[in-house]
Amino acid sequence: MDMVKNKQIGLYIGQLIQKKNLSAESAYEAFSMVLANEVTEMQQGAFLAALTAKGETAQEVAGGWRAIYELDTEKVDFKDLTVVDNCGTGMDTFKTFNISTAASLVAAAGGVKVARHGARAITSSCGTVDMAELLGVDVECEVGLVKKSVYEAGIGLFNGMSPQVHPMALGRILSQICFGSPLNIAASLAHPALPRVAVRGVYSPALVQPVVEVMQAIGYSDALVVYGAINGSNKGMDEASVCGETVGMLLRNGKVEPISFMPEDVGVSVHHPEALSSEKTREIAARNMYELLAGRGGEARNDAVALNGGLIFYLQKTVPTIKEGVEKARELLLSGKTFRTLEGWVAAQNRDADAGLARLEALGHG
Repeated sequence: MDMVKNKQIGLYIGQLIQKKNLSAESAYEAFSMVLANEVTEMQQGAFLAALTAKGETAQEVAGGWRAIYELDTEKVDFKDLTVVDNCGTGMDTFKTFNISTAASLVAAAGGVKVARHGARAITSSCGTVDMAELLGVDVECEVGLVKKSVYEAGIGLFNGMSPQVHPMALGRILSQICFGSPLNIAASLAHPALPRVAVRGVYSPALVQPVVEVMQAIGYSDALVVYGAINGSNKGMDEASVCGETVGMLLRNGKVEPISFMPEDVGVSVHHPEALSSEKTREIAARNMYELLAGRGGEARNDAVALNGGLIFYLQKTVPTIKEGVEKARELLLSGKTFRTLEGWVAAQNRDADAGLARLEALGHG
């Protein structure tokens, strides 16, 4: 390890412990040291913990994003296509089933070109990448195949923990920490395609403002950052909620405005959170997802997917209101079109399409 850099990051850690903010450049330098493994793992963990405990600023997240994107991200260019990302940061206090995967498929079924950037589970039982893999998608493929899938199937997933996507260090670091940190936020933004439109869930209401500020600073034209609360609880989710109020910030036409709504405001019922809770095993989670996407899900899960899919349509200006977006998403989910989109995705994002489709089909017999 480089002792000079160990001392330098130690100074940054001391500054954070004293509740002093880092500049974007200092954050970039510190995150670069972490990614390059130039300082001890103890210093790496201390830096992330101190930054999290202080509370990250938009400048600090932007510095982390720049380090990951510049140093540890394979780039993909969608010159002639507007792609939309939809993901959460993870690390939320209430673990739901994989709502964002289903919502993204609904959006793709409705004509949105969805290029996702997700990770395997860190604190939950089944993350975005895990679910896609269980459904038959090839999540360890190179980025060119993901690009092909977006064009052909309307959806693709870049695995944020794969060396094919982030070859230097991101998977190593994310697999070793089990708490939410600015690294999760910066990493989720370090998208290979640098989309300009995205719905993003965050694990704390305090993150809504800094995350939308970072997204605006790095070039997003339209973004919706949300946090979902649960009535009567201090827990929440990195998704829009059918269990309580959703709060967020909407970036549109160069302006950032607060947004908030209750489930009944946008055409869905209020549901008990247990109906959305994550399954005990990945196998059960995959079978339940299969049933949901085939139009056989329960009301609470259908509403959660319709709500979050509807937000994508609203952000894309496909519909004038969130409520109309929810209606469109619900129809796509229940009509069978979303499941057909899933089959197209498995076939397109695969080095062995037959094997992937066989894996998907097997879930229907489980």
